[in-house]
Amino acid sequence: MDKPLWQPSNERKAGANISRFLDFVNQKNGLDLKDHDDLHEYSITQQGPFWTEIWDFCDVKSQTRGQTAIADADKLPGARFFPEARLNFAENMLQRRDDKPAIIFRGEDKKRSTLTWNELYDQVSQTSSAFANAGLEMGDRVCAVVPNMPETMVAFLAAASHGATWSSCSPDFGEQGILDRFSQIDPRFLVICDGYYYNGKAINIGPKIEIILKQLPSVEKVIIIDYLGTAKALAGRIENAVTLDAFAGEFEPSEISYTQTRFDHPLYILFSSGTTGVPKCIVHSVGGILLKHRQEQSIQCDVKPDDKLFFFTTCGWMMWNWLVSGLATGCTLMLYDGSPFYPSEKAIFDYVDEEAITLFGTSAKYIDAVKKTGWKPRETHSLASVRTLFSTGSALVPESYDFVYEQIKQDVHLVSISGGTDLAGCFVGGNPLGAVWRGEIQAAVLGMATDVFNDEGKPCAVGEKGELVCTRAFPSLPLMFWNDADGKKYHAAYYDRFDNIWCHGDFAEWTEHGGMIIHGRSDATLNPGGVRIGTAEIYAQVEKLSEVTEGCAIGQAWDNDTRIILFVKLQDGITLDEDLIKRIKTQIRTGASPRHTPAVVIAVDDIPRTKSGKITELAVRDIVHGREIKNVEALANPEALDNFRNLPELS
Repeated sequence: MDKPLWQPSNERKAGANISRFLDFVNQKNGLDLKDHDDLHEYSITQQGPFWTEIWDFCDVKSQTRGQTAIADADKLPGARFFPEARLNFAENMLQRRDDKPAIIFRGEDKKRSTLTWNELYDQVSQTSSAFANAGLEMGDRVCAVVPNMPETMVAFLAAASHGATWSSCSPDFGEQGILDRFSQIDPRFLVICDGYYYNGKAINIGPKIEIILKQLPSVEKVIIIDYLGTAKALAGRIENAVTLDAFAGEFEPSEISYTQTRFDHPLYILFSSGTTGVPKCIVHSVGGILLKHRQEQSIQCDVKPDDKLFFFTTCGWMMWNWLVSGLATGCTLMLYDGSPFYPSEKAIFDYVDEEAITLFGTSAKYIDAVKKTGWKPRETHSLASVRTLFSTGSALVPESYDFVYEQIKQDVHLVSISGGTDLAGCFVGGNPLGAVWRGEIQAAVLGMATDVFNDEGKPCAVGEKGELVCTRAFPSLPLMFWNDADGKKYHAAYYDRFDNIWCHGDFAEWTEHGGMIIHGRSDATLNPGGVRIGTAEIYAQVEKLSEVTEGCAIGQAWDNDTRIILFVKLQDGITLDEDLIKRIKTQIRTGASPRHTPAVVIAVDDIPRTKSGKITELAVRDIVHGREIKNVEALANPEALDNFRNLPELS
């Protein structure tokens, strides 16, 4: 395609935060930076000044910042950002005080609630006082099994006001999945809900929580959010349990006394979702999360105080943590909990239109799923308020770009972003000053020395596929993995491949427009005949066929080489016959290359996914090769693994 799908108007460019930040940097330093590319080069060659300017431009609130922006800047890992700073995360989220909405919530059951900035502050202050009365101290772990709702935000901010460390998962996690995470970090407090709504059903989680608590002896207090109306009864069955209303209701609203912490004080513990063992406990810092998210949201994503920011996420995905940080911009957070397809595929779009949401975030899989329904949102919904549409979670295929601009909204900034739980942010993402090209993520995020390396550790040429890396430190580098005293697991996860270089584990390439294409996880990369092939390249082709819902490709060891096996989930009523197999192979051969063509195509009823919706090729590969899956609880649908056992076609 020789024309971009979208370009910002002159008016839109002039109104973008990044334009104001360019002026800010130029005036302060006597420079003449003209665009995103200039600013990116400045951000990675002048790291100390750049992150200091982000701090000032975004009005980060702190007790002190100190004189040093980066210590040991050349060390990966080992660099330390703002080592003299003292600040509090919750204080930065609660700077705005007025009667405009800070949070608007809608549940699948159509319940709607609103908290103004003044109401949010008051509720956080009451809950913060309750935590203080219960003995919460800086560094204590507060864990949560909760829906994405205002009460969850209040509990988190109250815990963060004391310098506590927060970790959460969504209430649909199984018992073992919750224990695999929380038993590693010894929480003192557990925040839960009595249940949640999904697909038209109210699901009570009380019995599950009672079982879990027997194996979490560190928990001293259980705080229950009342969502189904059964919290009081559940509190009566659990020792040292209280409803959130009763917990905080003893205290009057007051000025919050914020505990000031180091920049590198633990704020969050996030968890990897792999299936090769218990999840890694990835520890992220107060200052690192705050500064990284402020840059991404205000500069890359152009979030402004009058915006309504929505990201469809659960509390078990890092996008919830990213969404929380939106409060620091002064915008209104739009929360939704439940199925995005109940009572129909229009549910989320109804919410967007009815609430006049301006920034709409979702997953690539959701966009693809809407496309496959055959429904055309532009024909039923105005979406006039939507300025930006975000996509993440997996690669957004070119056909989904077409669908957005042809069937959702023509004049919208489509921002595909890619990063991960490991950095709680992005390596590549949006550029409000640049064009959107079909199938491409727009640009490297400011402050991130993102590159693509070949096997020899050298930068790849444009169009050459290789490992996604980052060659310099950034604020949201994980502090550590919990219970990894010598740091060996942490080092092995990111730095074993290339010395002093972060190797992320994605297979990627630069484009001629300065953008990037992600081809899937490099640890799931296929190597038939020694040629590296990204699984996303195969999925992009096979899912063009209307009969195919989705695919999963793995490499099977075969005859001293590797052959590609493609599993397909078909639309209801479709049978995988010889004609369809031939058309699948032809589509892949002509759309990608002969080397991408699978040796075997097999139909399955379902494909296993992680809780955040990512296809788990590694789990399928292990099943096919007869290896044990060590962390089945990481999967949203572990029963799908049975589809891949003892298949005669693979013998």
